[in-house]
Amino acid sequence: MKERIFKWLLVTGFLFCLHITDIMTVYANEGPLADVSRQWLKADLRDDPEEDLPDLKGGSENSGRDPLQPVDLRILQQRYPEIFFLQGPTDQKRVALTFDDGPDPRFSNDVLDVLKQYNVPATFFVLGSKAVANPEIVKRMQNEGHVIGNHTYSHPNLVKESDLGTLEREVTRTEDALKDIIGYRTKLFRPPYGFLYNELVEKLREINYYVIAWSVDSLDWQEDPPEVIASNVVDNIHPGAIILMHDGAESGGDRTNTIESLHQIIPKLQEQGYEFVTVPELLNIPFKK
Repeated sequence: MKERIFKWLLVTGFLFCLHITDIMTVYANEGPLADVSRQWLKADLRDDPEEDLPDLKGGSENSGRDPLQPVDLRILQQRYPEIFFLQGPTDQKRVALTFDDGPDPRFSNDVLDVLKQYNVPATFFVLGSKAVANPEIVKRMQNEGHVIGNHTYSHPNLVKESDLGTLEREVTRTEDALKDIIGYRTKLFRPPYGFLYNELVEKLREINYYVIAWSVDSLDWQEDPPEVIASNVVDNIHPGAIILMHDGAESGGDRTNTIESLHQIIPKLQEQGYEFVTVPELLNIPFKK
């Protein structure tokens, strides 16, 4: 009898220890979960997180943006209509070509050659680091009638960074670099990947910027054939469109098909009666501080 009681006590004690271990594991895991929650709170997801933030992946344009889940900035435009623009007025057949991620000595000059051939102005959202490395290309952009905008210094994912200080440093450093090259401080800003949230937009307003997004995406960063890139633009064009393209690429990236697609996009839209203008002309806003 005593032996049975002893065995029963051993089994009961073993089960009790397992239960205590489970409890301790739960409490041990609460710390990291709380830290994650604080990180998301820092990003100020005040409403529906999926409304403010697209799926984040970081890295190059190819890994940073998923073509199956396009960036949708309409909610931010509705919240900040005085500084956040997706397109211009729709009562005139005017559109704006925009190019990101340059100046890139491999591709930017060829893009400029095509624009010069067709006498078309554009708006270039440049990276500060590349502008410092290639100031002569930025000066050529300006001298040939194009407008220069700010695309940060090093192309960070601003939402993933979740830090107003990072935004201000990236923007201000680029602004200072461009001032030395083109002689003015731009008011036009485009976020890398199009990723922003409420506090970032409010900070940009505080430092006197307009946020320029787009309404027609060429998806040229996928490096599809020129005909596909051109179709992405021409088939989705509308009066007041801001068209997103790229004259720069990461190491190993290629914008040759972008350049070739311009020989299709520009004549086709001109045949349809569209006029190409710069972003500030389209939106009737100043582009200098």
